[in-house]
Amino acid sequence: MSTFFTGLTLLVMGLVVIVLIRGLFNMAVGGSGNTSNKLMQARIVLQAIAIALILLTLWFTGGGRPG
Repeated sequence: MSTFFTGLTLLVMGLVVIVLIRGLFNMAVGGSGNTSNKLMQARIVLQAIAIALILLTLWFTGGGRPG
């Protein structure tokens, strides 16, 4: 079960990076402000999901405690 959460967490963190890069690229080329806003909202939601998954992963694995 912890392997599932670890993989899912890594996937969502990768999605955060992709959305962040798309947002930076959109700003660099002078893209639509509406698109930048939507990308920022998506990044915030993905970051919240990533944090929740990190906490679940730590909870299921015992928080890194030995034994």
